[in-house]
Amino acid sequence: MIRINENYTKLKASYLFSDIAKRVSAHVAAHPDQPVIRLGIGDVTEPLPAACVAALHVATDEMARRETFKGYGPEQGYAFLREAVAQHDYAARGCAIEADEIFISDGSKCDCGNLQEIFATDIRLAIPDPVYPVYVDTNVMAGRTGGNVDGRYSGVTYLDSTPANGYVPALPAGAADLIYLCFPNNPTGAVATREQLTAWVEYARRHRAVILFDSAYEAYIRDPRIPHSIYEIPGAREVAIEFRSFSKTAGFTGTRCAYTVVPKPVQAWDAAGRPHAVHALWNRRHTTKFNGVAYPIQRAAAAIYTGEGKRQTGALIDFYLANARLIREAMTGLGFTCVGGDNAPYIWVNTGRDSWEFFDLLLQRAQVVCTPGAGFGKCGEGHVRISAFNSRANVETALTRIAAALR
Repeated sequence: MIRINENYTKLKASYLFSDIAKRVSAHVAAHPDQPVIRLGIGDVTEPLPAACVAALHVATDEMARRETFKGYGPEQGYAFLREAVAQHDYAARGCAIEADEIFISDGSKCDCGNLQEIFATDIRLAIPDPVYPVYVDTNVMAGRTGGNVDGRYSGVTYLDSTPANGYVPALPAGAADLIYLCFPNNPTGAVATREQLTAWVEYARRHRAVILFDSAYEAYIRDPRIPHSIYEIPGAREVAIEFRSFSKTAGFTGTRCAYTVVPKPVQAWDAAGRPHAVHALWNRRHTTKFNGVAYPIQRAAAAIYTGEGKRQTGALIDFYLANARLIREAMTGLGFTCVGGDNAPYIWVNTGRDSWEFFDLLLQRAQVVCTPGAGFGKCGEGHVRISAFNSRANVETALTRIAAALR
């Protein structure tokens, strides 16, 4: 008799976005004459930048010729992309990150979920609330938590992000070993200052902890005072691993490309107290379980760093930020308190009522889909997340509908 990993039975019965999809499907089936506008899940809507498309075509043509055909590539990513990332995303900001510390992958979601595998199951977790569900759920699957009681898993130190702290959590009172941070934040859109990130780096150094820093939305930062990378903070190379994605930067949600930075000085310890380089452990895991991102996709990603690519991706991000500004202004005008939308593509709306109730209200009265904050954790209750990823026409129509539904 084969047995299951019973940690999976601790997971909540359903996944947030599956619940949303079911409710939306039921509404559409009952009201087929009412077109729904989706401002919930953070999926992009605009075409890939022209420079990426051109590079994709050239690389695809290479695959059709024997002399330029590519089979298996390096699991860590082709040198041309790793070197471009190191130069443009890090050296240009004064961050000392080497190309061989960068691992190309098919998505930050996968990397965020997979990296925890290389750490022991009895480590102490510190995870923000509200939070992107992958951080918590993959640790539940791994057996690092107890059961879910009243919306929270035992064995996790939850870092409350609330209106009182501007949705940037304070340091925990006790020690933690593995710390998850995400800025610009998903779902709240909040950003962390240099001083706030410095405090986290110092905390990690003090406790010999590791920070998993999800920076998938850094390209949306417009405030020059806000760090784009945790490696802008002195000492972060010793304690932090950073995730970045081309999904929201250049619309790669359907083409899948991202990367994770694991600096060589980051260490973890075995039961005997011997230190091990996390870089080497992740490389071992990566080469064992991953065969690399397709060559044409990596060529398309590298095109982002050309002059044309930078201009086109910049225009794409400006487009979504303009949507975000419209949403924030409209929701503020309706009397709601909001964060995000200025340095992030998400607007976190304090609704003052049950978040699923507000979700249903917008769906039924306005035919607009948002994301209920309760799905991101206990501190998300009373909030909804509205995404700026849609066409301008749809955003404007959605805001008109919302205003009519709430007045």
